[in-house]
Parts: sequence; structure tokens; C-alpha cells
Amino acid sequence: MPIENLARSDIITATTDESIHELAATMQDEDVGSVVIVNGDAPVGIVTDRDLTMQVLAERTDPDEIVAEDVMSNDLQTIEHDAGFYEATELMSERGIRRLPVTGADSELNGIITVDDLNELLADEHQ
Repeated sequence: MPIENLARSDIITATTDESIHELAATMQDEDVGSVVIVNGDAPVGIVTDRDLTMQVLAERTDPDEIVAEDVMSNDLQTIEHDAGFYEATELMSERGIRRLPVTGADSELNGIITVDDLNELLADEHQ
């Protein structure tokens, strides 16, 4: 089954210059744990609630001076929309990824799949 059939299309995005205050507010308002950082339509990073905790609070960094680019994952892993379920789960497992942006043929952001989505799918399959 192509991953595009499983991925969520309601992705929360922001740009690299978005303040972390705005990122945190967006996560709270949208009830999500991550925001995909984009340059145009292409994903370039991801900021998670854990990133905010570990890179800002734990390091006692001044949050007024930090933007998305400062805390986003720089080695963003993505998967193409026509990749299979097994390929996605293998990539997530090997790289320790909990959130995997899905891209189209032109590297534009099409969706996102999370470990929680995969767990829900597996639970449904077992019933």
C-alpha cells in the first residue's frame, strides 16, 4: 500500500524564521507535537515539542532570540508519496524517527505519517 494512502494531509507548517513562541502556540492550538518547517513547498526541517524542551528550556537559552531554524532537525528524513508501508516503517525504525514527512514527485510536502498513525493502523488490522 502506498504511504500516500496512509499519510495525513493536514500538516502544520511554518517557515524557518518563525519564532519559537509562535511554534509553541501553534502546537498548542492545533493539538500537535510537531511543526514541519518549509521553504516554499519543500520541507527543510521539523520542530517537535521535545526540541523546544531540550534545546531551549534545558539549555536555558533565551527564547526571545530563537527561531525555527535554530531548533529544527537539520537532517530531515522524508519519504516519497509512492513508497510502501514497509519502506516507511523500516526508515522510521532505523533512524529513530517518530514523524516522517511525505513528499511528492517535485519534493513538495504532501503529508506526514507518525508512529502513532502506524500503531493505529496495526491495531485496526489486528481487529
